[in-house]
Amino acid sequence: MPPLSNPTEIAREAFRLLATRRIAPTPENYRTVYHEIAGTRADDAQMFPAEQLKSLQQGLPRATPAQLRLARELEQAAKDESWSAYRNTLVRFIEEQSAVESLPWGELINSLLREWDASRSGLTTGKKREALEHLFSSAGNNAETLYNRLQSLIRAWSQGARSDDTGLVEGDIAPPPESPRTEASAPAPAAASRASELLPQMRDLLAFALENAVAAQIVEAPELATQARTLAATARKANSVQAIEDLLAELKRFAYRLELLADDRSELRQGLLHLLQLIVENISELVIDDQWLQGQIAVVRDIVTRPLSLRTIDDAERRIKEVVFKQSQLKHSLVEAKEALKSMLAGFVDHLVGFAESTSDYHDKIEICAQKISAANDINQLADVVQEVMRETRVIQLNAQRSRDELQSTRQRVQETEQRINELQQELDKASSLVRHDQLTGTLNRRGLEEAFDKEAARAKRRRTPLCLALLDIDNFKKLNDSLGHDAGDAALIHLATVIRESMRPQDTVARFGGEEFVILLPDTAVTDANHALTRLQRELTKRFFLHNNDKLLITFSAGVTELRNEDSQSTVMKRADEAMYAAKAAGKNRVNAI
Repeated sequence: MPPLSNPTEIAREAFRLLATRRIAPTPENYRTVYHEIAGTRADDAQMFPAEQLKSLQQGLPRATPAQLRLARELEQAAKDESWSAYRNTLVRFIEEQSAVESLPWGELINSLLREWDASRSGLTTGKKREALEHLFSSAGNNAETLYNRLQSLIRAWSQGARSDDTGLVEGDIAPPPESPRTEASAPAPAAASRASELLPQMRDLLAFALENAVAAQIVEAPELATQARTLAATARKANSVQAIEDLLAELKRFAYRLELLADDRSELRQGLLHLLQLIVENISELVIDDQWLQGQIAVVRDIVTRPLSLRTIDDAERRIKEVVFKQSQLKHSLVEAKEALKSMLAGFVDHLVGFAESTSDYHDKIEICAQKISAANDINQLADVVQEVMRETRVIQLNAQRSRDELQSTRQRVQETEQRINELQQELDKASSLVRHDQLTGTLNRRGLEEAFDKEAARAKRRRTPLCLALLDIDNFKKLNDSLGHDAGDAALIHLATVIRESMRPQDTVARFGGEEFVILLPDTAVTDANHALTRLQRELTKRFFLHNNDKLLITFSAGVTELRNEDSQSTVMKRADEAMYAAKAAGKNRVNAI
C-alpha cells in the first residue's frame, strides 16, 4: 500500500489502526501511528508554535533596555524555531531581574535620607537637589546603574566632599551603564538595610490610596476623582527630584480642593440633621391625621435617594418650618376646642342638677297648692293659692330659659372653634401638599432668596470663588396681562420658571423676586460666563413657545448680570443688577447686560 499524503486520509487510517490494534487513543499513541502511516519521524513533527509565540511577544513591555533586549532575543529564537535559545533567553532574563530585585534599596534610601538631613560644610540643600536631579536624569531606566551612582553620591556626602553635576565626587569612577554588579559595589551599610525600601513602597502606597481610597470616596465629584487617578499615575512615574517636587505641588492643590469638599460635606450633614430634627419636632405636633406627614416624608425621600444638595435641603427646611408652624396653631385650636367642650359638658351637668332641684321643689310646692285647693271652702281662699302657683311656675320657667340660653351660647362657641379647626386643617393640608412646590412657579420667594443668597455669598467668600446674580424681567408683561388676562400671565410665569429650571445648572438657584421678575444665583461662575449662560437661556426660551388657547406666543426677557464684590450686600448687588437690567431694556429689550 503506497504511503498516504492527504492529512485527512492519514488521520482516518490512524484511527482505524488504533481500533484494530486495540490501542488506547491517547495523543501520544495517535501521534506515533500517524507518523508511522505518513512515513515521517515523530521528532520532526513537533512543530514550533511560531504564531502563538509571536502573539505573546507582542504583549511584552519594551519600556527599558533590558526589556527591549529580551524582546529582540525572543523574536530571533522564534524565527530560528529554537526551543533551547528561547528557554536560555527567558532563564537569563529572570536571573538578571532577580539580581536587580535583590539589590538592598532599603539600605540605600535610608542612607540617602540620613545624608540629606545631615549638615555638611559646603553642601547646601540646593546643591544636593541639583546633584540628585542630574543623577536621575542621566541614570536612565537601568536600576543597577542608578543604584551604583546613588551609592557613590551618598559616600561623597558622608565624607563631606563636593559633588559635581554628575552626582559623583572627585576620585569616584562612574560605573558603566550596563556593567554587571560586582562585590566592590556592594550595598551600603547594614544599618540602612530596611529603610531603603520605603521610597518605592511609599510611592506605590500613595498611588494605591489615591486610586482606591480617595477616588472611591469622592465619586460624587467626578473632576476630583479623575484628578486623584491622574495623580496616582504621576506618583508611580515620579523617579526624579523635579518630578517629585511637581507631584508635591499638585498634591497640595489637590488637598486644598479636598478640604473644600470636606467643608461642603460637613454642611450637608449638618443641614440634613437639622432637617430630620425638624421632622421629629413636627411629629410631636401632629394630632389626628397622619396624611399631613406625606408631603414631608416625600421630601426627605427625594433628598436621600439623590445626590445631596445644600440648596435642596435649604428649600425643604424652609417649607417644613411653615408646616410646623401651622400644625402648632392647629394643636392650640384643638386644645381650646377641648376646653370649650369640657366647659359645656360641666355647665350642662350643673344646669341639669339645678334644674332637677328646681323641678323637685316646684313639684313639692304644686302638691301643697293642690292640697290647699282641695281643702278650700271659699273661692276667696283660692286666690292666694293661684298666686303662689303662678309665682313658682314663673321661677321654674326663668330657670329653664336661663339654662337654655347658656347651653346655646356654649354650643355656639364650640361651633366657632370647630370652624376655626376646619379652616386650619384646610390650610395645613394645602401647606403639606406644597412642601415640594411653590404656590405658582415652584421657585423660591423673597424670603427663600434671602436665605439662599446669604449661604451662597458666605460659601463664595470662604472658597474665594465668584458668585454672579442675574435679575430677569419679562418684556411687555403688562401688555400680555391686559390683553389675555391674569390667568395667561400666571401661565407665562410658570412657563418661564420651567424653562429656567430645565436650562440652568442644578447648582443654580432660581427665585421669583416679585411680579414678573426672577433672580438667578450662579455660584462658581464669572460674570462673562454668567452673561453667556443667560444668553443661552434666551435662545432656549425662543425655541420653546408659550401656548395659550393653542396659540403660540413668544416670551422674551431682559436681564442684568453682576458679580458679587467683597463689600457687597444683597441690596447693593440687587441694585446693580437692576440698573443693568433696565439698561438692557433701554437698549431694545430681549438683551443681557453685564456690569
